[in-house]
Amino acid sequence: MALTYLHTMVRVKDLEKSMAFYELLGLKETRRYDSEAGRFSLVFMAPPGQEDAPIELTYNWDGDDDLPSDSRHFGHLAYGVDNIYEVCRHLQDNGVTINRPPRDGRMAFVRSPDNISIELLQNGDALEPTEPWTSMESVGHW
Repeated sequence: MALTYLHTMVRVKDLEKSMAFYELLGLKETRRYDSEAGRFSLVFMAPPGQEDAPIELTYNWDGDDDLPSDSRHFGHLAYGVDNIYEVCRHLQDNGVTINRPPRDGRMAFVRSPDNISIELLQNGDALEPTEPWTSMESVGHW
């Protein structure tokens, strides 16, 4: 039996804000479906060259007040990065809280505007631990 990964879906409260967050991570919109009858939008975003591994952002036009304020039940999305320090600095410079800093040069966690936990992992070997990351405290949870 063959199995093919299709996508991961997360519901979002503010489509533009969520798209901007995933764009900061380097994802690009690959396709979109707007349903007038269903009053929802589906936006698929993926890393360049990896269009077959998208995240689907589902946005209900009339709101989605039942979304939990803490989406830990979802688990997390994970992305490999070439330089975890540069990515975390870029996100931080754009107002994203680094919940679990890359103190070990290998792993960090951030959260999307919809409380989706995002794990960032250093591709290859861990980078040499360096400041300000080694002494930075964790914030909140991931």
